Amino acid sequence: MSSDNLGIARPYAEAVFDLAREARQLHGWSDALHAAAAAVADADMARLIDSPKSNTDELAGIIADVAGQVAANAGHARADGGQLRNLLRLLAENGRLLVLDEIAMLFDKLKADVENSVDVILTAAVPVNGEQQARITDALKRRFGRDINLHFKLDETLIGGARLQADDLVIDGSIRTGLDKMASSLTN
Repeated sequence: MSSDNLGIARPYAEAVFDLAREARQLHGWSDALHAAAAAVADADMARLIDSPKSNTDELAGIIADVAGQVAANAGHARADGGQLRNLLRLLAENGRLLVLDEIAMLFDKLKADVENSVDVILTAAVPVNGEQQARITDALKRRFGRDINLHFKLDETLIGGARLQADDLVIDGSIRTGLDKMASSLTN
């Protein structure tokens, strides 16, 4: 993620956030933005986006339909389909569809600030059970003084241990990182 993309994405994220907040559809818009970002990251969709023959209205419609369905399946109030389609059309016309991931990320940061919460990604080499996740969530809640939205990712390349990431803060207690640091210090 480049700072250029963040600069491009910020005004879009802020405008969508204001719209979603006013309509009380923060969760639906978050789901829709992430689904749209996943759709444009798909290799087949990327070819359509890059094709000069693609119609921006049709492209926006396809992505909006996919994103709307994902949001509906998540059980949240759907983002306004017409407004989502307009956003996607605007992004397509300006060649900005590929910054949807950054737009979704910035939107979620704004949402977390309003909700006084922080998203934390727990990455571990082995599954972490519900009780362990609850203890980690409680400890992080005390540290940050905010509600914690814990998301778990399995990454067997870590060998063991875990890594926590909350915004710019990374706590890396993985064995892989420890081994990499040891190898670096031995070769220097």
